[in-house]
Amino acid sequence: MNLLDWLVLLGAIVGIAAYGTWRTRHTDSLNTYLKGNHNTGWVTIGLSVMATQASTITYLSLPGQAYENGIAFIQNYFGLPLALIIVCAFFLPIYRKLGVYTAYEYLGQRFDAKTRLLGASLFLLHRGLQAGITIYAPAIILSTVLGWPLNLTILFTGLLVIIYTVTGGSAAVNLTQRWQMAVIFGGMVTAFVVLLTKLPAGAVPIAGALGKLQAVDFTPDLKQRYTLWSGILGGLFLSLSYFGTDQTQVQRYIGGAALREGRLGLMFNAMFKIPMQFCIVMLGALLFVFFQFQPDTPVFFNQTEWRRHVAGPEGARLHVIEEKHTAILADKQVKIRAWMAARESGVPGDEASARSAMLAAQKASDAVRQEARDTLRAIDPQAKIKDSDYVFITFILTQLPHGVIGLLIAVMIASALSSKAGELNALATTSTIDLWRHFRPLAAQDEARNVRNAKWFTALWGCFAIGFALFVSFAENLIEALNIVASLFYPALLGVFVVAFFLKKVGGSAVFWAALASQVFVLLLFSAGKFYPAYEIGYLWLNPIGCAACVIFSLLFQAIIGQRASPPASPMRPAT
Repeated sequence: MNLLDWLVLLGAIVGIAAYGTWRTRHTDSLNTYLKGNHNTGWVTIGLSVMATQASTITYLSLPGQAYENGIAFIQNYFGLPLALIIVCAFFLPIYRKLGVYTAYEYLGQRFDAKTRLLGASLFLLHRGLQAGITIYAPAIILSTVLGWPLNLTILFTGLLVIIYTVTGGSAAVNLTQRWQMAVIFGGMVTAFVVLLTKLPAGAVPIAGALGKLQAVDFTPDLKQRYTLWSGILGGLFLSLSYFGTDQTQVQRYIGGAALREGRLGLMFNAMFKIPMQFCIVMLGALLFVFFQFQPDTPVFFNQTEWRRHVAGPEGARLHVIEEKHTAILADKQVKIRAWMAARESGVPGDEASARSAMLAAQKASDAVRQEARDTLRAIDPQAKIKDSDYVFITFILTQLPHGVIGLLIAVMIASALSSKAGELNALATTSTIDLWRHFRPLAAQDEARNVRNAKWFTALWGCFAIGFALFVSFAENLIEALNIVASLFYPALLGVFVVAFFLKKVGGSAVFWAALASQVFVLLLFSAGKFYPAYEIGYLWLNPIGCAACVIFSLLFQAIIGQRASPPASPMRPAT
């Protein structure tokens, strides 16, 4: 990176943070601090919802995941549009009618205090850990590409977002996310255009020939992670949980000017989320094609990790793998060009033969990359051997012009700040409303004190996330790790809300114990698959299974307990 890159990077990041801090510096109302400005329009709500979900992990890990496994991950989002329609029809009107700050307040009014605390606790546990992942993921990569110490990068991004989130609360998050999405959109479009201009003519079909463009898998196999069926059903329940019960999203849309604004904001995401994700996975597939023609394509994309071990006592073993990879890559390039020529000639037999040779070369390439990972792990058991998160970074630093490099790095930091801000604000809201005001009911009338407490909780959760990121290592495949963690905690929480909405005769005690039982069931089911592969199922299926278990357990426990649901604890206020 040169001076221009640094100017673009620092200008974009510091400017966005300063803007959010200045515009919301006099936020003294608890309602505005936690819900945002009531004049917020649907465009801002829609962009804020999208920015909260689209973390740095999306832009770093998803292209790398598509580079390795193709674009099948897009099936993960197939259930999202229907989920958002359901949220608009059932969740959002109830939240606005009751005038709640958090989704878990509704559980307290529908059931009882212990169910509300359980829902809030499940959210705080899950989202508190994910906040650490959200800041750790970009920090570990940015520290590599920028040469910064990892701890310094974590502290820099974490403290920066704490400052403007504490200052302005939800209003600051909404304001800054609008501009962060502009930076993200501009950077990704730039990368896409540059990538397309650098691809050889007629090279795009290579991705399809090598199996990277299979977007839909009709296999009715529960063990397969991404299929049409797991995407529609499992993705539906995962999205329902995320948009309907996770406070990071609920908080983005309940504070709008009217019910209509929240619905339009969610429908904005229903229309544009899948196309956006499709563009990102296609970027990964095109990166795969691009690197097939680069003679200096590394055998292991995390070059910082690789070079550190090459310089060590076992470096000779790694040099041998590098030479083998160079030879295989050169041979593969010859076979790829032969297939392109045969395809152009239009002779079916020649094309099929050339394609078989190309596939064999790709298999040999995959084998040597796996050998590189295995050797690294043998040399250093603590080495990070999953390098797919570094694919997009490698392209940015080696292929884009200066200035654009700074912009793309700004994209990563901006999206990290965006997601982190939304998480911290939601964690602070839940801590203030569902914990602090529950145990200190007399303090509920002190507006200024509640705002101060919300700001303190924001800072505390930010420090917790920074500390977690500083001292804990995470799973290698970051975007899948986030979804797996969500699929472990969301099903029971969603089940409680389903019971609350549709099973009016089930009371608080029944649903409380049902939620605990279903949570244990999901964890046991997931663990059984890890220890006994024959029983393993794709993690998306945990969402409908766990939610259904919670509903069934609720009915059973209600039949045993015989307790009927109590009426709401506070009168409903009409939606506006």
